[in-house]
This record gives sequence, C-alpha cells and structure tokens, in this order.
Amino acid sequence: MIARMYSIKRASTSVFVPIRGLNYHVREWGQPQSGQIPMVLVHGWMDVAASYQFMVDALQQDHFIIAPDWRGFGLTQSGGTDNFWFADYLADLDALLDHYCADTPVHLVGHSMGGNVAMLYAAARPQRVRRLINLEGFGLPATRPEQAPTRYTQWLNELQQMRRGELALKHYDSLSAVAQRLIKTNPRLSHDKAHWLAAHWSAETSPGQWTILGEAAHKIINPQLYRVDEMLAVFAHISAPMLMVEASDDSMAQWWRGKYTLEEFHGRLKAVPAVTLQRLPECSHMLHHDQPELLAMLIEKFL
Repeated sequence: MIARMYSIKRASTSVFVPIRGLNYHVREWGQPQSGQIPMVLVHGWMDVAASYQFMVDALQQDHFIIAPDWRGFGLTQSGGTDNFWFADYLADLDALLDHYCADTPVHLVGHSMGGNVAMLYAAARPQRVRRLINLEGFGLPATRPEQAPTRYTQWLNELQQMRRGELALKHYDSLSAVAQRLIKTNPRLSHDKAHWLAAHWSAETSPGQWTILGEAAHKIINPQLYRVDEMLAVFAHISAPMLMVEASDDSMAQWWRGKYTLEEFHGRLKAVPAVTLQRLPECSHMLHHDQPELLAMLIEKFL
C-alpha cells in the first residue's frame, strides 16, 4: 500500500547558486517585493531546507523566503572535503545574502545547528539582520583547555576511519523505511509528513537503496574546543531583537544527561542584549514539524 503523502500549500522553487566554489541548492518561496524584508531559513544538522515546508505552509502573510541546503546536506555538494568547519557556514551565509539581498537586512531564522550559525552571523554582521529567531539552537557544553590534545587525537582517528570507509551513513531499502526512521526519531511526526520529508531527506542512490542526503564527514568531531567565554562575547554583539523558541520536550536532558542543561543555556542567553524566550507546547526538538501552525503564528507576531 502506498502511504498518503502530505499535500503542500505553498510550492517552492528549487535553484542553484554559485557560492564559494560550490553549487549551492536553495529553495525559494514567494517572490521578492519592493520594501519587503526577506526571510532566510537555515536548517540544522542532518536536515535539509525542505524541512521548513510545514511551517511555511502555516504562515498567514506573504513572504519572500530563502532557504539553503548547507554544504554537504541535501542537494548541495561539499566539494569532496573529508570534514567540515563551522566558520564555513557563516561565510556561505554571507555569500548567499550577497547574492540575494546585499543592501537589504533580513529576518534570519535558524533551527538547531542553524540557530547557532544565525546567532554568530547576527553578531558578525549586525547590519544585515533585522530580526533574529533561534529555534532550539543551544550551542554545546563548555570545554576545558586540557581537553585539547585528546580532541585533536579523536579528530585524527575519525579522519582515519573516514578514509577506511567506516563512517558511512546507513542505507534503507525503501522510502517507507526512511519515513519510519524519521517517525522513530520523532514519534509526533504524522505518517503523511514523514513520507513527504523522506522524499526530500533521502534519495534512491541505487535500485532498492535509499541514502540520507547528508555526507558522512559531518559525523567527524570538530577539533576545536567550544569556548563559552568566546560565545558570550559574540552574544553581546547581537543588536537585532531576538526570539528564542524552545520545545516543551527538554532536548538538552535527552542529549547531554546533565553535562549541559537548559538552565545553563538560559544563563548564557542573558548576554544577548534583547531576547524574548518562548516555549511551544507538545513538541520535540523538531518543533517546526510538530507545531508548525503555532510556530508560524509566533514568528509572524515577532516580526
């Protein structure tokens, strides 16, 4: 039996933009209009731009929306790199805005990893961000200088594993199996949405073999330590009003098991000059899948 597929309300246009030596895949919703502030949506780790479709469908106003697949995710290739550097996301976003709206500030929305990129970018290029919205982008646990040698060792070891082909992503025997994988990760995800997402989150790379559209090199640890003092200095330079949206499920407790807590993140958030904190009910980390209508309403009210 063929599963029922989610029916979209607002179709996107798929385009490719040359950015920093890569052919970047970007989804566009709507058309640019004079005097309108573009909305830029950046996705999280092991996700794709199409992941925002349900939230875009729930928006009540007309917006020109730009949503890239980050390098090495979705339909954007990586250029053959064997690991990824976080600062490249900032530079990619900067080049993307040069292409679309060099003289116009944007409303910048980021989920998870994308939320962290958005906060860093808003501090580095404050004149380019009118409103900043972070969806469950909490950063990482604090590190200590003495962890550096072991961290570099782990990075080198994982690069060796990559060369030996030991970090390959899992394959699935059908699109339905991919959808079931998405539902296993997020039980709140409906079957029609799961099958729609699966068709954008994966591709049939050979007959009967579906593979996630994310490169295995993303699994390699970043050799650089996460410095909270640096992040607090960055946060203090954010001049745009910021909306921080959290899910009712405590993702931090699930991921870090006491090593990094939501309360600790809230303490860091105090460094941001102007921030509003909101929590959405009955949703998980993928809150744009679980509560797209409430999230869309919250975002448009903030804008």
